[in-house]
Amino acid sequence: MKSVNEFLEPGQRVMHPNQPDWGVGQVQSNIDNRVTINFPEVGKVVIDGSRIILKMIYEQR
Repeated sequence: MKSVNEFLEPGQRVMHPNQPDWGVGQVQSNIDNRVTINFPEVGKVVIDGSRIILKMIYEQR
């Protein structure tokens, strides 16, 4: 079964499920289960996508 993280693309917005105080981050890259995200409160973070399932954020229009 594929993880939601495998479908993340640069520009998509996500939240870390265990770090809500980091705010909503923007995906920079997703290569081999290594997802690089720029969070407004902590900067650039590399997440192991095989261990953490990120929450996708959908903008309401």
